[in-house]
Amino acid sequence: MRTQILGARVIDPASGLDQVRDIYLDAGKLVTFDQPPAGFNADHSIDAQGLIAAPGLVDLSVALREPGYSRKGSIASETLAAAAGGVTSLCCPPQTRPVLDTPAVTELIIDRAREAGHTKVYPVGALSKGLAGEQLAELVALRDAGCVAFGNGLANFANNRVLCRALEYAATFNLTVIFHSQDADLATGGLAHEGPTASFLGLSGIPETAETVALSRNLLLVEQSGVRAHFSQLSSARGAEMIAAAQARGLPVSADVALYQLLLTDDALRGFSSLYHVQPPLRTRKDRDGLREAVRSGVIQAIASHHQPHEADAKLAPFGATEPGISSVELLLPQALRLVEEGLLDLPTLLARLSSGPASALRLPAGRLAPGAPADIVLFDAKGHTLAGEHWYSKGRNCPFLGERLPGRVRYTLVDGRISYRS
Repeated sequence: MRTQILGARVIDPASGLDQVRDIYLDAGKLVTFDQPPAGFNADHSIDAQGLIAAPGLVDLSVALREPGYSRKGSIASETLAAAAGGVTSLCCPPQTRPVLDTPAVTELIIDRAREAGHTKVYPVGALSKGLAGEQLAELVALRDAGCVAFGNGLANFANNRVLCRALEYAATFNLTVIFHSQDADLATGGLAHEGPTASFLGLSGIPETAETVALSRNLLLVEQSGVRAHFSQLSSARGAEMIAAAQARGLPVSADVALYQLLLTDDALRGFSSLYHVQPPLRTRKDRDGLREAVRSGVIQAIASHHQPHEADAKLAPFGATEPGISSVELLLPQALRLVEEGLLDLPTLLARLSSGPASALRLPAGRLAPGAPADIVLFDAKGHTLAGEHWYSKGRNCPFLGERLPGRVRYTLVDGRISYRS
């Protein structure tokens, strides 16, 4: 299909482009700007006057819940929710049932995502069989099936020797490993950040050191093995400082943060709402400010939704008995625009953290607008507003932001030049 997008303000963080231009798409690619190619006759035209055209967002962590957890979500429902949030490429974690540790599960996810057609899906394979931390998964076979990186989530390895061997093996094949750094012994039984709020509410705490102790070990093993590593879901200012120091030493490491960690603190727990129960936990204002500064400076190069949809019953029990996680991907762009509204980031920098930054972290073919690049584009109205929950596509409504008026509105999401979402 040939499509023309007329009069949009085009922002491409990867090249520094920020101009009002016309865009011409053909055969799933961005063909040219301003002047149509010879013989170009558009099948579809989008009047984008007053809209911003940016690379489709790249979300490094969206739990699709399929296979195995259909009551929480499906590939079709959660990729549609992602498209509504401006996402065109996403990575899904390996916590499926069965675990994403075989080529068969990888291929099932990719095939069903292709059938749904809402976004491109890049599976993250399990680093160990069954996520048990005892035996290495078949990483090369998983890579050949379509996995772009490997991780074990918050599940720890049996011991450091096994983890070190896994990293050395991954380094041999130039594979990327994703760390969720939380020491299981320090975090066991914890529900909230260990501090005054947790004490006041009578909730067992998870100290900052649960992150920093694990992070320190993981960074040392990265240095020893030479593996390319991505640190996901940072939650503390000290953790961000440790990543900055590692980058300054030349280690091949990148990092992301959940968007809600940039917006919320543990003060949100004072109403005992299970909607704020997340792992790793919401931390202090000082931690939030430290994470914001790391995003501003580029130490943290990616903002992700860390979308975890749940069925209603999963959040109805007392706080400590509920399942952690927020359904958040379809509000990714409007929520992120709060950081521009508050003056933390300018718009091109925010879009870099949502597109080219995450794409670069996991070496994905996404996150840029240039001739010959995939025509993955989000068109949004920066002056409009989104009423969170007015239209909701995720199966999980476990979102504390429902009912809020958010800045910006996604108007179109295009994947390979085809409209996958229209508001």
